[in-house]
Amino acid sequence: MLKKRIYQGLGAAALALAVGACKTPELVVKNESRNVPASFSTAGAASTDSTNTGRVQWKQFFTDPNLQALIETALQNNQELNITLQEIEVARNEVRARSGEYLPFVSLGARADVEKVGRYTLQGATEEQVDIKEDHHTPDPLTNFQLGAFANWEVDIWHKLRNAKKAAALRYLATVEGKNFMVTNLIAELANSYYELLSLDNQLAIVKQNIDIQSNALELVKLQKESARTTELAVKRFEAQVLHTRSLQYKLQQSIVETENRINYLVGRYPQPVVRNDASFNDLLPQNIKAGTPAQLLSNRPDVRQAEQQLAAAKIDVQVARATFYPRLGIAGGVGLAAFSPGLLFSTPESMLYSLGADLMAPLFNRNGIKAGYYTANALQTQAVYRYEKTLLNAYTEVANQLSNISNLEKSYDAKAKEVATLNQSVDIASNLFRSARAEYTEVLFTQREALESKFDLTETRLQQLNASVNVYRALGGGWK
Repeated sequence: MLKKRIYQGLGAAALALAVGACKTPELVVKNESRNVPASFSTAGAASTDSTNTGRVQWKQFFTDPNLQALIETALQNNQELNITLQEIEVARNEVRARSGEYLPFVSLGARADVEKVGRYTLQGATEEQVDIKEDHHTPDPLTNFQLGAFANWEVDIWHKLRNAKKAAALRYLATVEGKNFMVTNLIAELANSYYELLSLDNQLAIVKQNIDIQSNALELVKLQKESARTTELAVKRFEAQVLHTRSLQYKLQQSIVETENRINYLVGRYPQPVVRNDASFNDLLPQNIKAGTPAQLLSNRPDVRQAEQQLAAAKIDVQVARATFYPRLGIAGGVGLAAFSPGLLFSTPESMLYSLGADLMAPLFNRNGIKAGYYTANALQTQAVYRYEKTLLNAYTEVANQLSNISNLEKSYDAKAKEVATLNQSVDIASNLFRSARAEYTEVLFTQREALESKFDLTETRLQQLNASVNVYRALGGGWK
């Protein structure tokens, strides 16, 4: 009776400890917010138009054939993009590895060994008593030959291994979205660099035109000096103006070389001239952008989609970490042939062997390592929530900034164009007044310099407009489809 009660008490204690071992610590779980404003407009009625330029394919958005050829080459040869493609392959192989973990591991093997034990040992004394048929003498030293199949399997009771596979699959999808985001940025950077190159070409043409104008003015001043209508100071000032403009020419030529090489680097080729039609720059107009609704960023922006996949993987990682608190069931077995002589290896059933076993284990004491992994998984999940919300907030802010930029640049370009026209007239007026000795040469110099700067600013503003158009296309998630 006493023995029975002792066994009952030990059984109850073991059951209590097992139940206690399966208890998981409480966690503070943070859930992500997917709420975004109804519109990109910060004032007035919110637009409900769902037409979104971000869904337009890049070949339809960028119609310049030279730019299209550069983008197509970059999508094939860009080294960073190709590195990312290999990262996708690594993630795909991780999914394959995880898929095999919850299936039985089966292996075939053969083994041969030799062993000599002492006569006065337990094993030696036991072997002395073994009665083997006379025609099969026991070799000394004892040899052993084995051939068989062996298997082990962790039964995925709590779906720990399946969840690990799901997390790996989600991270694979995240790498795909990362590649799409890189494609979007690559196309945008290439387009911006291409437009910058066209802008530099036009600025160089403006500089050369001004050099001709200033050189003519210099010759006129020299003639006036010969006729004593002006001084050597005026000649030197006009000459310095020509030299200053020539220095701008060389700086622009260097900038053109560097921009061409940046484009060649993005395209994945060594430096060479970039084919373009610089005369088309002034005819380029910013695209008419349709921003759609902010909620569309959740599906259009690859970086938002990437953060979403990473967050989903982090949530599953918490489930995987929780499963480590629960008992683990493992099954192992084997079947094969064994004998001390190769000739007896296939003498069945005497040479046959098999084994089958199962183990059920649960962590009981000193679970700090498991708890640490569980808390770490939850912290990484919380971090992924913040990263997702940060990515979504950044996406909305980028679109709002670029939409505002497009509107203000349009007004700025109109004002700058009027300024250029006015200063061009001022140059003609100042030159005529100087010829008739009714204006100082300094007025001509200042007017020419202001006209040159205003033309530069007009070209720069047009470039900014084109860049803003490209940037809002990228911010809306365009380019990767």
